[in-house]
Amino acid sequence: MSVPRIGLGIDVHRLGPGRRCVLGGLEFDCPVGPLGHSDGDALLHAVCDAVLGAAGLDDLGSLFPDRDPANADRDSTEFCADALRRVRAAGLRVASLDVVVECDLPKLAPRRPELRARLAELFGLAASHVNVKGKTGERVGPIGRGEAVRATAVALLVDAAD
Repeated sequence: MSVPRIGLGIDVHRLGPGRRCVLGGLEFDCPVGPLGHSDGDALLHAVCDAVLGAAGLDDLGSLFPDRDPANADRDSTEFCADALRRVRAAGLRVASLDVVVECDLPKLAPRRPELRARLAELFGLAASHVNVKGKTGERVGPIGRGEAVRATAVALLVDAAD
């Protein structure tokens, strides 16, 4: 029997007006969106780092540096596909994901089932093996003022043969 591997990923992005609001590969109707070199999807960035970390691979910033023009406005679902390919090449598979997203904007609760389904689709899981929780900043700091979004993800990987 193989030993499961756990990875942790954290990402934070400032929010700004005039930017598409993309989280978990879904677009939200919101007056602000994450600022970043790519699409700024903090949720997917945290999940990718958790998955890559559990596999003992380089992190997202090393694989897709923000100084590379090819990554400008890039769809973060492409990062997910690459991370999953690398994990599978290492003889591993994603067994479960657990994510906490801290933001006052956008409101995640109405779309939580969609977020879970999208992550499941992107990482080859049943939706029952994915959880997404939204937390507000309670008017404390940049998250509580609606100026930023932070995502924290934990990924469990097992041998592909298991």
